[in-house]
Amino acid sequence: MKLLILSFYYQPDLSAGSFRTTALVKALLEKLPAHAHIELITTLPNRYSSFSSEAPELEEHPRLTIRRIALPAHKSGMADQAKAFLVYANGVRKIVQNKQYDLIYATSSRLMTASLGALIARQKKTPLYLDIRDIFVDTIKDILPKKMIWLLKPMLSLLESFTIKSARKVNLVSAGFLPYFKSRYPDQHYSLFTNGIDDEFLDVQPVESSASLNPVLDVVYAGNIGEGQGLHTIIPALAKRLEGKLRFRVIGDGGRLAHLKEAISSTGCTNVELLNPVKRNELIQVYQSADVLFLHLNDYDAFRKVLPSKLFEYAALGKPIWAGISGYAASFVAEHIENTAVFEPCDVDAATRSFENLNILTSPRHAFVERFARGNIMREMSQDILSLKEAR
Repeated sequence: MKLLILSFYYQPDLSAGSFRTTALVKALLEKLPAHAHIELITTLPNRYSSFSSEAPELEEHPRLTIRRIALPAHKSGMADQAKAFLVYANGVRKIVQNKQYDLIYATSSRLMTASLGALIARQKKTPLYLDIRDIFVDTIKDILPKKMIWLLKPMLSLLESFTIKSARKVNLVSAGFLPYFKSRYPDQHYSLFTNGIDDEFLDVQPVESSASLNPVLDVVYAGNIGEGQGLHTIIPALAKRLEGKLRFRVIGDGGRLAHLKEAISSTGCTNVELLNPVKRNELIQVYQSADVLFLHLNDYDAFRKVLPSKLFEYAALGKPIWAGISGYAASFVAEHIENTAVFEPCDVDAATRSFENLNILTSPRHAFVERFARGNIMREMSQDILSLKEAR
């Protein structure tokens, strides 16, 4: 049996897609028979221009081949990302040109990697399993200018239809996506394997409760700084409002970093520190030293359907979580995660009020950790993927 995996990001790159695919490959190798082989095609680390990590273009392991395609230098703008993807797509097609596979798996947040998987699956008449991590067609209506939406949305809707209908099965990482896809593609088969908590976070979860004694609380955000997070709309004003009570450390990079810097400058707040992305072991140490972990999604309708992967690692560390989220994510937090303060995105007044409800205490979340350990989720998902081959 030969399995092709397409994932734009893979370790040691820093992204939800990278962490997810890395865990899935591990789970698949545990379940696949000895004669089976996985060919994974990804990119050389490129998630952030301010973070680099070395990785070989070719890695050979027992039952696993990893091929990394070099991309041109790019920022987080849409044009740059499109050029980078075209290089990746061209590289993938050259690699697979004269090969046959028994099963193809593609994971995608911006639709394009999924569409590439669909194209290859149709050409080779091979079963396709898609892992959808965002609703790209739904998201662009909120983040792009109206003229561009008018031009792009019909074409992207057709591409989405081609992609979803090409798959034998589709996994959605958020149950909030299900109504959208069910209404458009009712005949498709769906599964719901969420993101989860990686072993690195399970290994350092707190074993007992401890209260913070810091007179000025340390609030940490780590991750992408893009339009989707909308940090420039909330952190500077919030930091100014609570000056003397807390300080923000923002760790990451992205397309709205310049906007965030401008907003900090115009607000005149002095309690926000901006730091470059760091490796995961260093990031865990930052989380552990924090008093509160911060999360925010912009106030767009599409983001009412998502479930941020960041919630899982935050929750595992037992820290109070302060989150500007709505819709499905807010419901998920209310049901599963203790000691959280949730407020409507981009609402500084609501954020300030909710902060007062936080218990500044680090406490284990045993039930959450047990339910959402990534290894368990990926083992179940790997079985779901391999069942496609058995069903042929």
